[in-house]
Amino acid sequence: MPSVSILMGIYHCEKTLSAAVRSILAQTFGDWELILCDDGSTDDTYAAAKALSETDGRIVLLRNETNLGLPKTLNRCAAAAKGEYFARMDGDDVCDPTRLQKEFDVISRGEFAIVSCGMLFFDDGGVYGRKIHKEYPEKADFAASSPFCHAGAMFTREAFEAVGGYSEQPDRLRIEDYDLWYRMYRAGYKGYNLPEPLYSIRDDRTAVSRKKFRYRVNEYKLRRRIASEFGLGAKAKISACKPLLLGVLPLFAYQALHRARLKSR
Repeated sequence: MPSVSILMGIYHCEKTLSAAVRSILAQTFGDWELILCDDGSTDDTYAAAKALSETDGRIVLLRNETNLGLPKTLNRCAAAAKGEYFARMDGDDVCDPTRLQKEFDVISRGEFAIVSCGMLFFDDGGVYGRKIHKEYPEKADFAASSPFCHAGAMFTREAFEAVGGYSEQPDRLRIEDYDLWYRMYRAGYKGYNLPEPLYSIRDDRTAVSRKKFRYRVNEYKLRRRIASEFGLGAKAKISACKPLLLGVLPLFAYQALHRARLKSR
């Protein structure tokens, strides 16, 4: 039985998948299984995943006949997983070779249900920004945004199953991680962020364009709910409107603001 099951939903990432999987194969921590689930891709993503799965017995390949979305796909990966701990990875990103080992060293002590890390942001021109989250997030930190990098996170099967996994409700799309962490904290679990960037996120123009307004509305509703349930006060309820304000900015303006904020960190 592997200690860690890496959950990776893949969709239309034939050109980037190999680099993502190679960064897992290069990990200094080897007690893992990688569960790939193609979410109804219409390009050659499944063929690329199949070729990769044939190179290492630790890679498990699943396939959705139709596109189900990330929450359902990740829940399917989790249902097939054997590990005591789950880790995330996306098919267009890469991670540092020490990422899994460093996260496992912390989470296996039993104090935290979530362990994540800092992020580097890159596009075809290279790395242009970084983000380091607060080491010990508290409930108040949920008011501004998700306090953990989702794709770079490791979390316990126990906590995941205790809160019912990823929500498959339409109003949790694109914020499924934010919602998951919020429900874990509501249930009494805690998390930790390694203060170093061990995960690199592909953040090009295509990624920015996927942030549709309806997903901004989903985030607004969740932030309002968090502010109310965690008793964070009027200021947090007002700041919940931020996703809506960002959503009405022209794409070029949002992208410029987004990159400037990351470069300043």
